[in-house]
Amino acid sequence: MGNFQEKVTFIWDLADLLRGSYKRNEYQKVILPFTVLKRFDSVLKYSKPAVLEAYNKFNDSIENLDPILQGAAVDKEGHELGFYNYSEYDFKSLIEDPDHIEENLMHYLDSFSPNVQDIFDNFYIKNHISRLSKANLLYLLIKKFTESKVDLHPDKVSNHEMGTIFEELIRKFSEQSNEEAGEHFTPRDVVKLMTNLIFIENGIHLKQENLIKKIYDPACGTGGMLTSCKNYIRELNNSVTAVLYGQEVNEEIYAICKADMLIKGENSDNIKGPSSTLSDDQLPDDHFDFMISNPPYGRKWEQDKEAVDKEAERGFDGRFGAGTPRINDGQLLFLEHMLSKMKTDEKSRIAVITNGSPLFTGDAGSGESNIRKWIIENDYLEAIIGLPDQLFYNTGIRTYIWVLTNEKPKERLGKIQLVDASTKYVKMRKSLGNKRHQLSSENIQDILNLYEKFEENDEIKIFDNEDFGYTKVTVERPLQLNFKVTDERLENLYAVNAYSKLAKSKSKDPELKLKEEAEGKKKQEEIIQALKQINTTYTKWDEFEKQIKKALNQFKISPAFTKNIILALSEHDDKADYVTDAKGKKKPDGKLRDTEKIPLKENIDEYFKREVLPYYHDAWMDRKKDKIGYEINFTQYFYKYEPPRPLEEIEKDIKKVTAEIQELIKEDMDET
Repeated sequence: MGNFQEKVTFIWDLADLLRGSYKRNEYQKVILPFTVLKRFDSVLKYSKPAVLEAYNKFNDSIENLDPILQGAAVDKEGHELGFYNYSEYDFKSLIEDPDHIEENLMHYLDSFSPNVQDIFDNFYIKNHISRLSKANLLYLLIKKFTESKVDLHPDKVSNHEMGTIFEELIRKFSEQSNEEAGEHFTPRDVVKLMTNLIFIENGIHLKQENLIKKIYDPACGTGGMLTSCKNYIRELNNSVTAVLYGQEVNEEIYAICKADMLIKGENSDNIKGPSSTLSDDQLPDDHFDFMISNPPYGRKWEQDKEAVDKEAERGFDGRFGAGTPRINDGQLLFLEHMLSKMKTDEKSRIAVITNGSPLFTGDAGSGESNIRKWIIENDYLEAIIGLPDQLFYNTGIRTYIWVLTNEKPKERLGKIQLVDASTKYVKMRKSLGNKRHQLSSENIQDILNLYEKFEENDEIKIFDNEDFGYTKVTVERPLQLNFKVTDERLENLYAVNAYSKLAKSKSKDPELKLKEEAEGKKKQEEIIQALKQINTTYTKWDEFEKQIKKALNQFKISPAFTKNIILALSEHDDKADYVTDAKGKKKPDGKLRDTEKIPLKENIDEYFKREVLPYYHDAWMDRKKDKIGYEINFTQYFYKYEPPRPLEEIEKDIKKVTAEIQELIKEDMDET
């Protein structure tokens, strides 16, 4: 098998064996774990005799064989693999005894080192082995995997290529079952760009000898981003030790990531899960040099809510001290989480990709705005890069890369750079799901050049942090009402709770219920008839209130009920007297209440005089209600006005299309 796609196709075609016994959306639950199992089998092949010899020699005399077997399981260069299997079976010998293949395969699985058994436990592979055996498919599947053309030995398939095979299989299976194919991994072109952005020479020195750098992804999927980071560092300086950490919530994807890391010689124990990072941070005391992630878009965090809210109550002693967003989107929670993982005494850098929602959703005082406020006021946000649409397998929407750090270069202090890279793409020959565009190497370099340039042009905008902040000021206008009893205004009484409740009964006795409701309706009608005796229009609250109390004196209604009746019979009137309180202070009209978003750099009083008072001379600001908000309306900063087409041109096109339609109609009539 010469190329990557042939290997993927061969493994993909194995799913045909499962038709009838498995539903289409279950195929990956079998094919993926067996692909991983086959890979482990191939990797262990070289040192299999040495492991068996060590097991047989020391099994009866030493209680803890793990260190001995770990030392025996090595690759051709003598490097320990980090896992082992002490069973005498392998894929080839399993198919030589078809009558006992189920029990032999179970024994084979039980003979793996504990770290591998954890992987297959999360695949629930033993359940599928039993199910396949009952359907007489187990032998056929193992036999297919044993054929030479699907050789997954490291000599034939590199670790990098194996990871790519896993990702492609997941994407294809997810598309087939109508699941979100991009949920668990990010296209490699996007990963490459993000990797370059966090390692771009910007005050971080990776050229020193024998550094140790910790890299983390809180939604690591199959681990592609982590691997990309390590490869970048290795190419830059092979003496740097890059230690990879991650957490994944999906059981199968967690298992694949952990298997991939184990095969590559990484410490697979650093891959945590399967559990949600938001509610179950399994690396609570760790801080990292670099973080990179593609957290889920628009995903509800309802299942995490109790734990997240509890931690948010701890303020900045926890991870969510800046606030929590609305329940239907947890992207900003991942941002807070990653920022809490920055080192306190060293430089940390973050690249995270989101959709547009975290940039601007949420008004001043909301959780989203408060999180942005905290990020920007602490000068963590270095840049945002707006990417082209249709880059991802599961969505065609625009996405944005946030670059964050706790130690900006001098020239970027207090600044935020926006880069519009929406036109930096090439069209794909064949779309993959919703992915119709990709970033070529030239596109990626163009974007990096824009980022490094840090000079304004049509594609780069540079702002002060404060430029994205505003004060939301409440503007009040005085309550001015006229009062009149009309049939139309009397209808408003039914919206008054105390009035509508008159015709309701809480009695469970049907007869008594009907009686009380009838009496209530009668009282409602009596109130209306009493009010109709008032036939004058009033512009002063006090005068109208006297008339209302006089008309309804017999009903002995409460002051609150009286007030609501007055409001129900009122309408705004610019010529009416101001309604005042007991101290003569003008009361605000809640229906006319408005807000103004005033940029932080503006003087609020001057803005109010210029933008509000010329139109509403008696308005005032209630400064007790001021709220500071932050939002980044990315597209407005790069908006380019395009004048509408001339009417003559549009009219010409309409005439042309009309003529073509008439010609088609004429042809149809001629044929009939």
